[in-house]
Amino acid sequence: MSHELYDLFETVYTPYFSNSEGAARIADRIEVHRFDHRPGLEGVRVALFGVLDGRNSGDNEGCAAAPDAIRERLYRLMPHRGWMPTVDLGNLRPGVTSQDTHAAVRMVVNELVTMGIVPVVLGGGQDLTVPMYEALSVLGEPLNVVTWDARLDFGADPGATTAANYMNDIVLAEPNRLFDYVNIGHQGYLTDADTLELLDKMQFDAKRLGLVHDDVEAMEPILRDADLVSIDMQAVRGADHPAHAEAGPNGLDAQQVCRLGRYAGMSDRLKAIGLFEHNPALDVRHLGAELCGQVVWHILEGIFSQKADYPKCTKDAYQRYVVDLENVRHEVVFYKSPRSDRWWMEVPFPPRKGNDLRRELLISCSYADYQDAAEGNLPDRWWKTFQKLA
Repeated sequence: MSHELYDLFETVYTPYFSNSEGAARIADRIEVHRFDHRPGLEGVRVALFGVLDGRNSGDNEGCAAAPDAIRERLYRLMPHRGWMPTVDLGNLRPGVTSQDTHAAVRMVVNELVTMGIVPVVLGGGQDLTVPMYEALSVLGEPLNVVTWDARLDFGADPGATTAANYMNDIVLAEPNRLFDYVNIGHQGYLTDADTLELLDKMQFDAKRLGLVHDDVEAMEPILRDADLVSIDMQAVRGADHPAHAEAGPNGLDAQQVCRLGRYAGMSDRLKAIGLFEHNPALDVRHLGAELCGQVVWHILEGIFSQKADYPKCTKDAYQRYVVDLENVRHEVVFYKSPRSDRWWMEVPFPPRKGNDLRRELLISCSYADYQDAAEGNLPDRWWKTFQKLA
């Protein structure tokens, strides 16, 4: 990142967190943008930065103050054993308009990703997902987006981008790079049936909260395929995260949201991730900020634990399994990584007239998908992906 971009950021005040045992904290390991120091980015793996803008968050506008509240709790935590070079760029100053803020986020995220650095954005409102997506879309590759949200953020006033409808801008963007979209943790009584029907027609998906509670591990393959992850902390139940204007009695629990954070970080596809909508003004005993800090800790743990699996390597070194499904006249090819014991399945591009070139797309799956196929059932993710490629 050019030194000029640092002018967009406020420096960070980092009090030293120590304890009687003298153990190191993250504050001792992370390199921070201070008034007298601008960290170099050569060889950096992760860059955190805050965005002090909650203007588009409706009644939750206090989320503009979230970055420092989260940072304070994160810095108190113990650093990871496999720590990689990580910097904190500071807080991005809000623009005169929210569009100005979006432009600055887009520029910073694009430059970081181009350098091979994973941005971890601390918001601010979830509408900041839009410039993050735009920063990735200019790279020209198909994108998979995963959100965690109690609601599906579509509809409302199409003339204004807010935290309640920002997905409109992503789905309707031109040129459209969005290949797949999945929301994790929506609650049926907060979700319009027409929106669910629209997602189904677009061959996108939404995983209801009950499904996540039943099997949080089933979300790992979804997050492993994500290029961009956007977290709305309203997705967490109010008992664990009270710091939102519309915190409710149901939602993801603290343990689940931390596990999901680690799964997201472990994705070798992950290019950027943002955590949004934490409102310090409503935080009882700083419980919400503590959870946000722990979620970021687990995201970092995941990033530092990446196995350099697909797409950072080819499938040639993987164990290959072929399941012949007679009922649907399809064979499904599975691959298992010897590095991580994770599974993928191969989805062929449908044949096109005049084109005999065989192409396949590798998508993440689980061992349960392989077992299901071995019993004669076509995995749902395989079929949905095949339809998208048609």
